[in-house]
Amino acid sequence: MPVVTIKLAGTLSREQKKNIAKEITDTLERHADKPRRYTYIAFEELPDANWAIAGQLLDEVD
Repeated sequence: MPVVTIKLAGTLSREQKKNIAKEITDTLERHADKPRRYTYIAFEELPDANWAIAGQLLDEVD
């Protein structure tokens, strides 16, 4: 059973999540022969203050 976790800074709309979930599920079904009903996808949306790049929190990056 595939479990896909998508972590991102910020948020996505419900429609964006729906489209992404469909694309990933379709891809796993097509390329890995995984049944759609067994594919689980979790979206983890975190505030920019909880992510850092190059030593800076994203909410401080220009």
